[in-house]
Amino acid sequence: MAGAAALVGLPGSGKSAIGRRLGQRLQVPFVDTDQVIERRIGCSIRDFFDREGEESFRRIEAEVLADLSTSFQGVLATGGGIVLREANRQCLRSNFHVLYLRSSPEELFRRLRHDSTRPLLQVEDPLRRLGELYSKRDPLYTEIATDIVDTGRPTISAVVNLISMQLEVANVFGGLQGSAEA
Repeated sequence: MAGAAALVGLPGSGKSAIGRRLGQRLQVPFVDTDQVIERRIGCSIRDFFDREGEESFRRIEAEVLADLSTSFQGVLATGGGIVLREANRQCLRSNFHVLYLRSSPEELFRRLRHDSTRPLLQVEDPLRRLGELYSKRDPLYTEIATDIVDTGRPTISAVVNLISMQLEVANVFGGLQGSAEA
């Protein structure tokens, strides 16, 4: 676990934005699993979802997580549904300091209402869909979380400061900080 932190949470909770800033702040690598997946599949996740379906996407997502868990050290932002598979939850729990970035469905809707890139939110009532996702996934995020960070209204900087302190107290990055380019 030392040297690796994973951010989990619903779409729009800030995993990518906070993760990028956290990596810079701690001077450790930052990787977003969605970007790794898009490089692997050669198209956008939305296009892949439309063409191949969610199950095919989840299989590739699990492969990417398993690959990263073997040697990655730094901050990892994960896709919102990564916790749906037990194997992924076990992998995250065993290999990462897991930070659950928690936001209410209403706050997420406020952030995402104009976002057309998220396949699971391209529905008639995205707020209701976010509520359903929250009900299903919140217990899974909570189950594997080392720390829970509410990201409702604080600024990205405030959340990054809080997480930095939590990771420092837990000595997650020990000697790794400053040894890699941000």
